[in-house]
Amino acid sequence: MKYISTRDNYRPVPFAEAIRLGMVPSGGLFVPEKIPELSCEDLDHMVGSSYRETAFLILQEYLTDFSEGEIKGALARAYNSTNFDNPEIAPLHKLTSGQYILELWHGPTAAFKDVALQLMPHLLKKALKKLDVKNELVILTATSGDTGKAALEGFRDVEGIKIIVFYPEQGVSKVQKRQMITTSGENTAVVGVEGNFDNCQTQIKNIFADKEFKEQLQQSGFEFSSANSINWGRLAPQIVYYFYSYAELCRREEIEPGALVNITVPTGNFGNILAGYYAYRMGLPVKKFICASNDNNILTDFMQSGLYDTDRKFKKTISPSMDILISSNLERFLFEITDHQSELINEWYNRLLRTGKFEIDQKHLTEINKIMAGVCSREPETKKTIHHIYQKYNYIVDPHTAVGIKSYQKYRAKSGDRTPVIIDSTASPFKFSPAVMEALEGELKTKDEFAILKKLAHKTGSSIHPGLQGLETEKIRHDRSCSVEGIKGQIKEILRL
Repeated sequence: MKYISTRDNYRPVPFAEAIRLGMVPSGGLFVPEKIPELSCEDLDHMVGSSYRETAFLILQEYLTDFSEGEIKGALARAYNSTNFDNPEIAPLHKLTSGQYILELWHGPTAAFKDVALQLMPHLLKKALKKLDVKNELVILTATSGDTGKAALEGFRDVEGIKIIVFYPEQGVSKVQKRQMITTSGENTAVVGVEGNFDNCQTQIKNIFADKEFKEQLQQSGFEFSSANSINWGRLAPQIVYYFYSYAELCRREEIEPGALVNITVPTGNFGNILAGYYAYRMGLPVKKFICASNDNNILTDFMQSGLYDTDRKFKKTISPSMDILISSNLERFLFEITDHQSELINEWYNRLLRTGKFEIDQKHLTEINKIMAGVCSREPETKKTIHHIYQKYNYIVDPHTAVGIKSYQKYRAKSGDRTPVIIDSTASPFKFSPAVMEALEGELKTKDEFAILKKLAHKTGSSIHPGLQGLETEKIRHDRSCSVEGIKGQIKEILRL
């Protein structure tokens, strides 16, 4: 299996090279040159298989330059009782008949990013050995809240790798910030940025494309890679849990093998839902993806009109990991929808760079609408959904998951589609306890996020996620901050260039 650029500006590379580079050096993203297709027998074999067994079945199709032992060894080190508090890794909760919540937050940092970022460091370390890389790898990551801690936890103290995380100072929850700035590890660095996630991400992409800076790094014995979902090595492991959840429905006899399901994903950067789309292209029986957005509903507008326009007001919401206006992985999706027409991708993304917007043609918009529906849910609706789900089902969800649930309800009401649905739950409700408690009880008397976290546990009778327990007493180890323009300077200072 080789990986090609969405913009046809780089040679095909094996998986090891794709995960090492992170993104195409001259712009663009790596995608598999051909999406592997699984047989009905493969799907049947997954029913009753463990998460690790399912992951091997999927990933062996993409990691063809890795041996069976190398893949299985990495999976064993990633998916175990030390790293995840549930043996199923991604358990499926039945909300009602036909509606199932895929809990993706049982890893060490209480967010779905853990599922990929507990595995990715093992794959990357093996890739560097295969490629005989002598330089020290610098993982450069912008985060809207969850990727940062998950990446820091995954790469902490990994030999031959440094990781630098940039986060929007005012764009993450206090718990998310505390998780990052208390991270230990000699190879970790965390920097708060005056700006939003899009500002951080755009600047990081510019640095990846800065040839002069990369030459300076090379001369000093460093080279860049990424832990964001722009790196195929981050995205590929996320394909697994869609197959695993489908097989689990078959095992429970909730659906017949081969029956269609819908999948709802609350998303901002479009990576999580794109992984589901790749699962569909591999043979997962999906009728429709519901792309759920919060008040920053650029993806909803795009899927309804074909116009991707970033000239809009950016809103800070109670679902901050979705507060994004530049969805990086949309480029991969458009590349697949257009049947690898890189000339169109170049045209659209050059226009986005110049004008802040682009518009696709009606033919391709129709293709998108066949498989995907864009739906947004506003903040008041999100809060009501958190309250409703708890009152009716005695089940607590975080704001991102609530966006997914409400958006699915809107889709179902409008379309009449009663196909069984899997709804991604992307974070533990304890990670956003103030928003959850406010939805349950109204205005809060205290702003102490850690006191609220304990109050939520007491009210609901639920256990605080292990990754969040005692966080308030952890030593602060990172206190760097800068402007967006100062990001490169921070990198130089951290690496002592």
